[in-house]
Amino acid sequence: IDGGVLPWHLQAEVDFLMALIERFINDNLAEFMREGTRLRIIGDRSRLPVSVQKTARDAEEATRNNSRLHLVLAISYSGRMDIVQACRKLAQKVDAKLLRPEDIDESLFADELQTSCAADEASSSCPDLLIRTSGELRLSNFLLWQSAYSELFFTDTLWPDFGEAQYLQALRAFQSRDRRFGARKNNAAL
Repeated sequence: IDGGVLPWHLQAEVDFLMALIERFINDNLAEFMREGTRLRIIGDRSRLPVSVQKTARDAEEATRNNSRLHLVLAISYSGRMDIVQACRKLAQKVDAKLLRPEDIDESLFADELQTSCAADEASSSCPDLLIRTSGELRLSNFLLWQSAYSELFFTDTLWPDFGEAQYLQALRAFQSRDRRFGARKNNAAL
């Protein structure tokens, strides 16, 4: 939610979600360490409660050398703002004569996105599967650049209730897809 003061009922929902995120991180940190999971947080941290900022920072530091799985949580993240800040960084590099405009390509642009942190150690910052909870049939300003070729899975289940059964359902749906990354289906009629 952009811009300032929220109505009380929305603020209560945000407060609940912030507490839920903080509890999730604290409750799962030992498992992240045991399973080799690296936790990264993307988004505007300045908008998060101080306790959530500290919990996120501490968990990222504790898991920074883990490499078996990368878990990226987008909290107070805006795909549009991510694109804008990437453009600003590239413009600053051009202005400082560190980069020529004609050298800017998709790869350089992607390197400036917040999700480039997920590209450490040769993993991809573009999700194979994007799961959208809560019955919403939109991306809601989420990973707009990175989801160009992602498979989408929509569920009516609310995020706090999304568990192993729903996750397995999403994975089964993903496994049944024919991923073409923008290419057309092979069709003799074309």
